[in-house]
Amino acid sequence: MRQGAVGTVRLVERDGRRLVEKRLPDAERHRAEVSALQALSLVDHLPTPQLIEDRADAVLMSEMPGIRLDEADPETRLRGLRASASLLRRLHAVSPPSGLRPRPDDEAIIARYRAGDAPPLPLGIPPASGQAFCHGDWGDGNLLAVDGAISAIVDWEAAHVGDPIRELSRAAWGASRKDPRSSAALIDAYGADADEVHRWDAIHAAELWLWFAEAGPPEYLAQLTAELREWGA
Repeated sequence: MRQGAVGTVRLVERDGRRLVEKRLPDAERHRAEVSALQALSLVDHLPTPQLIEDRADAVLMSEMPGIRLDEADPETRLRGLRASASLLRRLHAVSPPSGLRPRPDDEAIIARYRAGDAPPLPLGIPPASGQAFCHGDWGDGNLLAVDGAISAIVDWEAAHVGDPIRELSRAAWGASRKDPRSSAALIDAYGADADEVHRWDAIHAAELWLWFAEAGPPEYLAQLTAELREWGA
């Protein structure tokens, strides 16, 4: 299976049933995945994998139907992102399980960004809009769809208790880098104020730049650096 930057994922078979095995070397991410799936198993209308087994070295969960939205054609992807906004809003209304990490440290993100060889950005932390159960990486790579309808929300290892508008903004900003229409589709369908959401954009740009600087391919960092220089010009 396609794998992320923080773990390995493979299909396994047990008693004739296909399951997903996920290995996360980071113990905190492992705990977040398990806690989130356990909590969400009690929530209706949020399609998530069923936790089958929590082992010391891996999480075993049910295989979910559908294709990743980032593998869909542009129009199907856009419909799927728009449909996902109501699910994101529903998640934000769920009481988070105990033990999840707190919201990202935006002050630390700004400090690390300014200490690096990075393009200038208008960085500031917007006023908080509240605290909610957040997925942590809501986007087309973690949303599965069947005929444009969301069939699963996967990869819960970044789940945390955080600002719901910050999470929506991260999803909208990230999605817009592939298709500018994605931002308005997510924000409008969620029912948020666009100006309030976009106040977070620079934070997400800085966070992504730091990720590429520390772990991403050099060509991704070069491309993003060029984009941010145009932003700050």
